[in-house]
Amino acid sequence: MLDDGLKSQLASYLERLREPVQLVASLDEREASAEMRELIEEIAALSPLVEARFDGNDARKPSFQITRAGADMGVRFAAIPMGHEFTSLVLALLQAGGHPPKLEAEVIAQIQSLEGDFAFETYMSLTCHNCPDVVQALNLMAVLNPRIRHVAIDGGLFEAEVTDRKIMAVPTIFLNGQPFGSGRMEIGEVVAKIDTGAAARDAARLAKKDVFDVLIVGGGPAGAAAAVYAARKGIKTGIVAERFGGQTLDTLGIENFISVLETQGPKFAAALEAHARHYDVDIMNGQRVEKLEPALQPGGVSTVTLVNGAQLKGRTVILSTGARWRNVNVPGEAEYRNKGVAYCPHCDGPLFKGKKVAVIGGGNSGVEAAIDLAGVVEHVTLVEFADQLKADAVLVDKLKSLPNVAIHVNAQTTEITGDGQKVDGLRFKDRATGAEHTVALAGVFVQIGLVPNTEWLKGTIELSRYGEIVVDAKGATSVSGVFAAGDATTVPYKQIIIAAGEGAKAALSAFDHLIRHSAAA
Repeated sequence: MLDDGLKSQLASYLERLREPVQLVASLDEREASAEMRELIEEIAALSPLVEARFDGNDARKPSFQITRAGADMGVRFAAIPMGHEFTSLVLALLQAGGHPPKLEAEVIAQIQSLEGDFAFETYMSLTCHNCPDVVQALNLMAVLNPRIRHVAIDGGLFEAEVTDRKIMAVPTIFLNGQPFGSGRMEIGEVVAKIDTGAAARDAARLAKKDVFDVLIVGGGPAGAAAAVYAARKGIKTGIVAERFGGQTLDTLGIENFISVLETQGPKFAAALEAHARHYDVDIMNGQRVEKLEPALQPGGVSTVTLVNGAQLKGRTVILSTGARWRNVNVPGEAEYRNKGVAYCPHCDGPLFKGKKVAVIGGGNSGVEAAIDLAGVVEHVTLVEFADQLKADAVLVDKLKSLPNVAIHVNAQTTEITGDGQKVDGLRFKDRATGAEHTVALAGVFVQIGLVPNTEWLKGTIELSRYGEIVVDAKGATSVSGVFAAGDATTVPYKQIIIAAGEGAKAALSAFDHLIRHSAAA
């Protein structure tokens, strides 16, 4: 199962174990059970502190438990955790073996003090780059609290469960047998959702923060760059973000950030956060902002109000709230989201293996999605509103060479249909002839660009007709002391490297603003 490189890497990690660990497998006659046995034996051979056992009696086979010797930790994989989940396996081994997690002490204490019994099940796929964050968060919670149990389930191994539970997107999480959530979730989000008093405690804690010199709203590349540049000036800098990393967390491969030949989105996001923390930036993650009250006069203090009621104050504010996937806004899209309507082909594509799907959008993201899906599904129908595909020529040529792809341009999507439980078709109109067409399929992937996260700013600062924050060459908005950067602004070309540069520019402009108004005062 493991090549020499992975064995060497894993062996070096296992040297960090402090206590003995047991891998307890529950196997059957399936070929996957033989593969799981092989993997477990190879891991056990790499460290004297790892013991392999094959006397498990869990109902879900094949699966294996990771537990500290003499304990009964609730960490289980109903999967052969390779691919994106290999890191989840390594972390579970280390944490079960006593290696301290990289988590704030207050969050650890919060998890350990949770009352009640929590049995989590996460349905994932090994090609999903969002799934490991959920798996790792819930595994760690199970290590820290004996009343929490978690099993990570590969949907490809347990297709009957996926069908019975009508799972059409990963990651999908169940808690005590009931739907809990879907999509990427960080440990703070999970804890806040089950700890009913968390929001009030957060609000009280955040309300005690002193005034920031620079308060940044949004933790994507623009926000992170702004934080680093501001903090390096020696001024009090804070970031409040719903999820640090922004869209990069949903990006599989990054190959155009200059000097970084190739990386993955979650890894890039972790590096952004590490860089900001290196300069002691106050990072307030997992917080949504709902209101901005600009300073009443130049040089005054602006107030940012969070959903939980807390208020943060800044002598300058940088808005870097980014963007999100644009909805096609047709009947059926909202009703069947995560029930056949999807936005991440890398994450959810394997769930449609052998089925027919559609992709809406003929830009680079849409054509790339269609190419990726064509290697997994039975057939792909690509629907583009314009009279030609807008993607790069090399991508279009590749798409047209695939035998199981149909392309419809000048086509207006009118409805996503379903049977009440899941998607069963797509309707579109030929804009040239007016003819209506219906395609029978199991899934629809929407890839039509981005919409800025600026609704909460309407009436406060100037926005373009597309909802983008209007900025000048220095990143200044229509309000004195408020700056903006990244995909939420009118700056063209929504790229990571451009967002980072604009974030740095906004921080320098904010610092200049502080200097000038301090001098004037």
